Amino acid sequence: MNLQIISYLCSQNMETAKPWVSFILTYYNLPVQMLCECIDSIRALSLTPQEREIIVIDDGSELSPMNALMHYGDELIYVRQKNQGLSAARNTGIGMATGQYLQFVDADDHLLHSAYEYCLDIIRMGANVDMVLFDFTTKSTESQTTFNNQFYVSGSQYMLSQNIHGTACGYLFRRTTLGELRFTAGIYHEDEEFTPQLLIRAEKICVTNAKAYYYYKRPGSITTNADEAKKKKRLDDSLGVLTRLRELCDHVAQDDRTALKRRIAQLTMDYIYQTIIQQRSSRALDKRIEQLRQEGFFPLPDQNYSQKYTWFRRMTNNTLGRRLLLHTLPLLSKER
Repeated sequence: MNLQIISYLCSQNMETAKPWVSFILTYYNLPVQMLCECIDSIRALSLTPQEREIIVIDDGSELSPMNALMHYGDELIYVRQKNQGLSAARNTGIGMATGQYLQFVDADDHLLHSAYEYCLDIIRMGANVDMVLFDFTTKSTESQTTFNNQFYVSGSQYMLSQNIHGTACGYLFRRTTLGELRFTAGIYHEDEEFTPQLLIRAEKICVTNAKAYYYYKRPGSITTNADEAKKKKRLDDSLGVLTRLRELCDHVAQDDRTALKRRIAQLTMDYIYQTIIQQRSSRALDKRIEQLRQEGFFPLPDQNYSQKYTWFRRMTNNTLGRRLLLHTLPLLSKER
């Protein structure tokens, strides 16, 4: 069954019943068991088959997992497309989703039952929120027993006062909040571009302390791959994200602009940090700093966004401070 036929069937089904939550799972060259565990964590939630929609986007894996998924029957939608990367896979899922809310899940991760049920209850109880933000854990089983809502604010207000987690798997969000927003295809760090744009569209968000998402950090993943060419591409793509977010500042309201500028400064700080950690070269660092200066991202804005930010800004503003960071940050990173 090709993508066009599946999309057609979805549009026909939408005439009779809209699911409450669409779960968009992205899969590429992983053990099928991981994918099934991910699907099972969704099926274990207190959503009926009519209330949930599970969409698996296979981004051109060498071996299709379709045979292993047959026993799920019509409980999920499986789409296999030519390999185009994570952004394109998620965009395909967005285009197919019919649920009121969307949740991205990477196929090697899974949802933690009690904590995610808490997040579902927030929208079940009529909170009328555009997003529910939750936390991550690297522990595959649940240990948290109590949960609470920390606050309700707009997305822009949240970004003005908090350091956000950029990952797109860290929240449940209303589909209509997206508008025309999609992931930029073919880049790393696509979440860092997508999430702040989604937040400034959200009029009301709920921030929770629930550790609802299990993140499996596997060797060879995008974030751990040590290939030099990929390191360079990650840094180049990060600079592209900064540039596009800054361009967006000219087209949004004042509060949104201020929130985006704060996020851009934080991402610039992270860009310098990653340059130090990944390249470990004073020459490479000087070259990247000069590029940031020419683009108008450096020096970092003189703002007290956080204690860490203020400390880092002062250290990077002079050659001696940068040399000290170059010698100490890789050691601290290795210890963690």
